[in-house]
Amino acid sequence: MKRFLQVGILTAMVLGSAVSGLQAQASKPVFDESFSSAKTGEVPEAFMVLDGQFTVREEEGNRFLELPGAPLESFGVLFGPNEADGIEVTARIFGTKSGRKFPTFAVGLNGVGGYKVRVAPAKNALELVKGDDIKATVPFKWVSGQWTRFRLSVRKSGTGVRIAAKAWQGEEEPKEAQLQHDESDKLPPGKAGVWGMPFSGTPIRFDDLKITAAP
Repeated sequence: MKRFLQVGILTAMVLGSAVSGLQAQASKPVFDESFSSAKTGEVPEAFMVLDGQFTVREEEGNRFLELPGAPLESFGVLFGPNEADGIEVTARIFGTKSGRKFPTFAVGLNGVGGYKVRVAPAKNALELVKGDDIKATVPFKWVSGQWTRFRLSVRKSGTGVRIAAKAWQGEEEPKEAQLQHDESDKLPPGKAGVWGMPFSGTPIRFDDLKITAAP
């Protein structure tokens, strides 16, 4: 009996170690950019600017990627590996309002035509969009002048994928996804991206861009 107990304990230890190893491997970033060592006035080589005058800037010792407040168009930059699913992206974005004018900003996966989780302060909404189509939306109270954190993932689900997203201000992350959508077909592989629409005429800042395998 004692021998069986020892074998059981050893087996549990081995399985526990294997699971811990897999979890550590899954959480290891495949892309991680905080801009702390990036040159100001430039864009790191790992980024593909689609449009807009993005550049690394520094304020009070913190460096970030900044999109200027003009012109008033939609701009984006892509980064990371080309993946179809099993991937998660996190980021921080900072914006400010000007009178009754508000910026709009988003984080995306699967390239230009993929899904984006978007904060739309003018509508007090958090949206999950694909192209021009809003797939899901929930109320979101955005506070000007505070960093907004994002988490977006695309995972396999049956023959298709499940897209899950959340956004929050402050340190406490919501436990559950605020937005979720099931796509019956697989998505084409593509890079992650961040997007800004400086409709308030003030700069939008991006920081702590990270991609990991979806847990």
